[in-house]
Amino acid sequence: MKTIKEKEILVGADFAGFPLKEAVAEHLKKYGWKVTDIGVRSEQDEDTELMFHRIGLRAGAMISEKEFERALLFCGTGMGIHIAASKCPGVFSGVVESVPAALRAITGNGVNVLAMGAFYVSPKMGCDIADAFLSHNLGDGYEWWPNFYEFHKLACDELEAFDYEKYKKAGFKLEHLGDYPLELKEDPKLFQ
Repeated sequence: MKTIKEKEILVGADFAGFPLKEAVAEHLKKYGWKVTDIGVRSEQDEDTELMFHRIGLRAGAMISEKEFERALLFCGTGMGIHIAASKCPGVFSGVVESVPAALRAITGNGVNVLAMGAFYVSPKMGCDIADAFLSHNLGDGYEWWPNFYEFHKLACDELEAFDYEKYKKAGFKLEHLGDYPLELKEDPKLFQ
């Protein structure tokens, strides 16, 4: 598997996300990242295999098959490519338009695919979002919050194990893999 630790990342976009993908990929390369780009190669690319949902499915499959640990995807809104990638098992995808949302997507939800929309995210913001996503892991920054990691890791594990047919047969009750109490807390350093 190509990992974040090894500074390897998968990127993909449709024609609408192309300019943002290019800006983010160039930024990452400048900082030593090996970027594998599954398309598109230009805004004028007319190859129908490179439609947003097909790029999303391809990237999702590469995450699902453990070829890559994480991916950054781009389309007009980020939503379509995210939906497609999410169809693949083991893909936890999020759409973000800000650095705080990217941080929470990775630190609180453990996403392995992050999608952005070029209609809403500037190239500079896209680079900042990518940096936040790639420099954090589940639970980072919440060490002060008791059970934060365990609570969110349990959620990730239950989602990974989720089987809709089994859930339906059980009367729409989720099989619990464990429980961790969690209270809402404020970072004690937040207002200092």
